[in-house]
Amino acid sequence: MRKVDPDKQLRTPFQSILDSFREEDKDLPRPLLQRFSDLDPASLKAFLGTWPDVPLKRKKLFLASLLDLLDSDTLVSFDALGRSLLSDPDAVVRAGALRLLSESDDPKLIPILINIMQKDPEIKPRTEATALLGEFVMLGELEELPQDKQRLTEQALLSVASNSEPAELQRSAIEALGYSSRPELEALIASAFHRQDPDWIKSALVAMGRSSDERWEDDVLGMLLNENPRIRRAAVEAAGQLNLDDAGPILIRLLEDEDDEQVISSAVWSLSEIGGEDARVYLQAMLDRATDPDQIDFIEDALDNLTFTDELNQFDLMAYDPEADDEEEKENRSS
Repeated sequence: MRKVDPDKQLRTPFQSILDSFREEDKDLPRPLLQRFSDLDPASLKAFLGTWPDVPLKRKKLFLASLLDLLDSDTLVSFDALGRSLLSDPDAVVRAGALRLLSESDDPKLIPILINIMQKDPEIKPRTEATALLGEFVMLGELEELPQDKQRLTEQALLSVASNSEPAELQRSAIEALGYSSRPELEALIASAFHRQDPDWIKSALVAMGRSSDERWEDDVLGMLLNENPRIRRAAVEAAGQLNLDDAGPILIRLLEDEDDEQVISSAVWSLSEIGGEDARVYLQAMLDRATDPDQIDFIEDALDNLTFTDELNQFDLMAYDPEADDEEEKENRSS
């Protein structure tokens, strides 16, 4: 196999990359894909001039490759490229362009995303835009977004979640609103959870996990061993996000018999978020048995995260002042 010289590819003129980009049989190795990160205006203009001549199959493969790179390389950003493709004629391309914006925190995107969520003719771009709006809801809860932008985002999502929109879009809106502290959300989550439909239950569990609200503990615990793997996985992830101590033994029992790789990965990570000595012993035993390099790396990351969780829990315990709680309770009784 011919070796790729990354230094040579970094020196390749961008126009030469675009010329080969048109040809379906030519590979775009990782160093060349990295050249599409943080495009300057001139390069973006050249890219858009080439894009209409690129075969659709090549476009989809290119976007999938960029998304893989975005997941694995924290130094790349395809925001400029993603924004430029939001009006592409193909729905799959538009959806891929939205996913390229998953790391963006620019509030100027909010009205654009709302417009796509409400008006795009295809469901996939609408659900992708809805999911991205959820990230801005989270930023609002963290006080990293202006309040007017947070209200605009939440109101648009509530409208979709509450009205006669396609079910897939409604579910996506409920998931996106999971980060919100709006009072309307409790009823929306409960209604979705009690529907006799796995897709709605899964979306409710996603929202429960994002809510940081332990009122959902019993509902989440009750779904950890559900026969549907998508529901199991959503419940497992919610248990970790909510740091449910009672979920720890259930997750360990689940891992003994689980054969769904995604559920296994989610359970391992949730154990690391819950913490505790039992979780550490179990994950260490998993690590000792593991032979696959990727699995070893993942379990080691989980053990590192578990250490962080335990240190955080210990800090919270040290900071806890029962006398202050007693004083607060006395004040509440007297008032």
